[in-house]
Amino acid sequence: MEEMKNQSFEEMLKRLEEIVRALDNVETPLETSLALFEEGAKLVRLCTDKLDAAQQKVTILTSAPDGSVTEAPFQGIGR
Repeated sequence: MEEMKNQSFEEMLKRLEEIVRALDNVETPLETSLALFEEGAKLVRLCTDKLDAAQQKVTILTSAPDGSVTEAPFQGIGR
């Protein structure tokens, strides 16, 4: 899992796409499918963590009526 944490978001997403293709293949053995599913679940958690961290860094710049600019934390969708 530590090796996964060191990957970029894009690398993890690419691996998830590979896993989905393998799971869609009816010739993939059951044991392999279960291992891939477990790996995919870990990758989804790590991707979500990276997205949450990125979202926390985003700020919204707003313009006040007097022309000044203020920063506010990004609240996200549905928050």
